[in-house]
Amino acid sequence: MKRLFLFVAICLLVVNLFAQDICISTPGTSLVLSAPIGGDLTHVYYGNKLTDAEVRVIAQIEPNNRSAYPVYGLGGFGERALSVKHADGNMTLQMTVTGVKSNKEGNANITIIEMKDKVYPFYVNICYKAYQDVDIIETWTEISHQEKKPVVLEQFASAYLPIRRGDVWLSHLYGSWANEGRLAQEPLAPGMKIIKNKDGVRNSHTAHAEVMFSLDGKPQENTGSVIGAALCYSGNYKLRIDTDDTDYHHFFAGINEDNSSYSLAKGEVFRTPELALTYSKEGLSGGSRNFHKWGRTYKLAHGNTLRKILLNSWEGVYFDINEEGMNQMMNDIASMGGELFVMDDGWFGDKYPRNVDNSSLGDWVVDKRKLPNGVAGLVKDAEKHGIKFGIWIEPEMANTTSELFEKHPEWALKAPQRDHVLGRGGTQVVLDLANPEVQDFIFDIVDNLMTDNPEIDYIKWDANMSITNHGSNYLPKDKQSHLFIEFHRGFEKVCQRIRAKYPDLTIQACASGGGRANYGVLPYFDEFWVSDNTDALQRVYMQWGTSYFFPAIATASHISATPNHQTFRTIPLKYRIDVAMSGRLGMEIQPKNMTEEEIILCKNAIAEYKTIRPVVQLGDIYRLLSPYDKLGVASMMYVSPEKEKAVFYWWKMEHFCDQHLPRVKMAGLSPAKQYIVRELNRIDNSPLKFEGKIFSGEYLMSNGLEIPYTHTVDYHKLNDYSSRVLYLEEVK
Repeated sequence: MKRLFLFVAICLLVVNLFAQDICISTPGTSLVLSAPIGGDLTHVYYGNKLTDAEVRVIAQIEPNNRSAYPVYGLGGFGERALSVKHADGNMTLQMTVTGVKSNKEGNANITIIEMKDKVYPFYVNICYKAYQDVDIIETWTEISHQEKKPVVLEQFASAYLPIRRGDVWLSHLYGSWANEGRLAQEPLAPGMKIIKNKDGVRNSHTAHAEVMFSLDGKPQENTGSVIGAALCYSGNYKLRIDTDDTDYHHFFAGINEDNSSYSLAKGEVFRTPELALTYSKEGLSGGSRNFHKWGRTYKLAHGNTLRKILLNSWEGVYFDINEEGMNQMMNDIASMGGELFVMDDGWFGDKYPRNVDNSSLGDWVVDKRKLPNGVAGLVKDAEKHGIKFGIWIEPEMANTTSELFEKHPEWALKAPQRDHVLGRGGTQVVLDLANPEVQDFIFDIVDNLMTDNPEIDYIKWDANMSITNHGSNYLPKDKQSHLFIEFHRGFEKVCQRIRAKYPDLTIQACASGGGRANYGVLPYFDEFWVSDNTDALQRVYMQWGTSYFFPAIATASHISATPNHQTFRTIPLKYRIDVAMSGRLGMEIQPKNMTEEEIILCKNAIAEYKTIRPVVQLGDIYRLLSPYDKLGVASMMYVSPEKEKAVFYWWKMEHFCDQHLPRVKMAGLSPAKQYIVRELNRIDNSPLKFEGKIFSGEYLMSNGLEIPYTHTVDYHKLNDYSSRVLYLEEVK
């Protein structure tokens, strides 16, 4: 009998060692790992949802010699996710699986694979969160040790994913101030592709921490297999794609380790940011729909609450804030059907009034010379007009010309024995958010505003400077390399405190425009400012790019004046409206400067946007014809989840005589449903031929509608722009 028990025990050990396959699944995707106790954790499969039988077969036939989290020091010269230096100088790791745990968290299944170094008491947990109502798997690591002295983390990626070579293309975003969210698409070639950020404060101006891989050739919007990845982190990041001499592209994503080596104390847990993964068989737009649904449901503050239509004061008056002007703007937006007024920069400062951009940041007291009745007076005025009130702040920053800096110069980031490298206005500095006192100060800015004026509905939170001074007066000298990481830990702590006390407050992430479009930021913010550039033509390109990962409900898009304040381009109001209505609609243009005809057009657009708002902000995106394809037209649409309503956008991107533009087929409709078509924001003297006509979804997706290249308007109103917004409703 003892021999039998021994035999069974050995069999169980063998099963554990050689046959522990883990399948992590969402409704439409599966990730398969091999995790034998005492062995290596390896990647087997990621893609379309597998059956139990397929999991068993694939685990047998697919190669499983690719580590799911490669570590440095032994067994090869390839790129690694984790590298460390032990206190004794040893720079190697050799991790083996010690256990697997699973639990549920809301609508998600959590899987934790525990690993330990074979020699050192050094531990890594590889964590997966698989949502059961959206096709997203989040993965991250938790790194700890019980060594006697600190271990230095030299490289600490959140995740690694091997992607089988073939005709694989990469789609990613790049840009700069006033030109954010530009789309780049390229085939992956041998060598290393790195996408990174080192700004310190903002992380989505020059590049984005989100990518998509098209697995079977040049990217297509609504067909083809796609893997999408989004690193959820507000700070510096690095994405690496190493195409070496193997059959795989090796994708790593995590915090940028440059100048950020981390001294990990005994018992401390270093948790890396989540990498969100998705897979779609429906092309890039399919990947976007997965990200959008996940973002609205789990990652975006109030992600399923419709956003208000607002007027912002910035392009109207810039720093020239005064009570009369603010009241006039509130009356104007209320009369047009708007719901919110936001007072931008220029309202604060006592000893140093904020009249230009070179003073007063940090002195968050009302300038009574501009606003004798303070913020409370403006809140009351907004209430009289039947709208909500919002306000601008830049709480992470200060100016050297400020009472705050005079009192607390040590709160600004700066290296010892170095002069300040100053930012905007020649006087701006970044506050040290690693310092708990600074965190309290920033929380108090919001808390004081809201305590004194609980009716405030909206805060525009700006951040207009990079970390250009590497040095913290709070961190000890042996932890100065923690600066970038601790800054964002402090930022997150402040945001968590604000959200805990003010859960209903709407907050926009503005960071010199689109510097904070990232899912590490958005759990605490309701939306982001796409760009300081409000030029409608350029916004088509920028909003197209951001739509790859972020839903329209988070995308602030405003109607601006003409000539545009950034490009000085003159674009007709109709076109500006049609572009702005593809995101969260707002206004920079001031009604007092508009003609009666323009006011009527804008007022009508606001009313019509309220009709389509649920479809645009909560619907499924289908990008149809990209502006980056240079075919003269850009087109996209949103479809309600029930497919009973849709909004179709068509923008002409250039104008030539004898021009031939492609006819755009629609997508996402129900083939069997019948839809009536109505044009919104119409300026033509006569309706389109298909106005009020009924078409099947099958017809619209197979043929599309012939869109006129120009508008039929009076001769003196002709121009070189043309755009259309069509509203489709099911006929039952």
